[in-house]
Amino acid sequence: MILPVNSNFNDKKILFGGNEDKGKKIPYDRDTLLENNFSTRSRIALDKLTKSFTVYPAKGLKGSINSNFYEFLTMGIVPYLVGSGTLMAVFNSANKYFSPFEKMKASSLGNKMALGVLFYGLFKSISQSFTNLPVKWITGIDTQLPYAKVNYQLQERPEDSDLMSIEYHKVGESVDFTRWDLLYKDHKVGNENEIFDKIAKKNGLGENLNDSDQEVKPIYKEVLVKSNLARTISSYMWAATGVALAFQKPWENYFRVATLKFWKPNDFIHSLKVFGESFVDSAKELYKGREHSFSKLERYSGKLILGTALGVTILGVLNAVHLTKKPAKVTANDVMDKHRESVVS
Repeated sequence: MILPVNSNFNDKKILFGGNEDKGKKIPYDRDTLLENNFSTRSRIALDKLTKSFTVYPAKGLKGSINSNFYEFLTMGIVPYLVGSGTLMAVFNSANKYFSPFEKMKASSLGNKMALGVLFYGLFKSISQSFTNLPVKWITGIDTQLPYAKVNYQLQERPEDSDLMSIEYHKVGESVDFTRWDLLYKDHKVGNENEIFDKIAKKNGLGENLNDSDQEVKPIYKEVLVKSNLARTISSYMWAATGVALAFQKPWENYFRVATLKFWKPNDFIHSLKVFGESFVDSAKELYKGREHSFSKLERYSGKLILGTALGVTILGVLNAVHLTKKPAKVTANDVMDKHRESVVS
């Protein structure tokens, strides 16, 4: 077993004196593996969203020497949200200039366009679990395992000290530079290879291996590469499915009663109820095709897009769990023939 180098020099929390979270206590004093659950993912998403509109743009605009590529990529959510909002508004902003009949038609199209933008993002995000969860269940490898990375920053002002910031990454974010060190347990507790032992057992490599980490790493990398490809392709197919779902006729029933005024509970609850009914009816129409449709393309296009999204997801998962990097099970008897004579000179 090859143990990682542990960069933790103490177990004390470090006070942050920099410009990002000045005066607050940093929650981590070293790179820390996090649980991949809904709570963690929500907290990470909220942290990235908040800093994308506040901290990171401010650092970039003032030319901070601590502004980095991670912050640049994280801010990509800003144009995505602004562009989505613009696309939602552009079809509805001019409705007041139309005649009543034209306004009704334009509003229907505009609302469906807005819903399509919303469903695009939701389906693209949610559908990634269609790959992640089966792969994790079959191989025991969580390809989206998050960790908090502690960055020690450069001094910007004479009074600055212990400048630190927290970034959130995935252990398998880079196939070539996977953070293996975070997958080892503390050697003081024992069983450093616990995570690797579980993966090895799950994939039929056996138990009580001397170096389960070395046996598992090639498999881990293979699953990372294949699942990344499957997740990327299938997520866009499901995003397209979401857009198609948003353009079905039953949604017009929801748009007539839609409201976000939660302080009017009766109207708001009724709106949610109609939303659920419209969702179900729209899904049925997408699959079966619109009634009285004379076009074969319109009747079968829904089945085609749903089947393609589902097929791509299933094929991607099957490919990801089909392992070709398993080490060969070679025993001493396979190498040495005890029936043959040998001479040692």
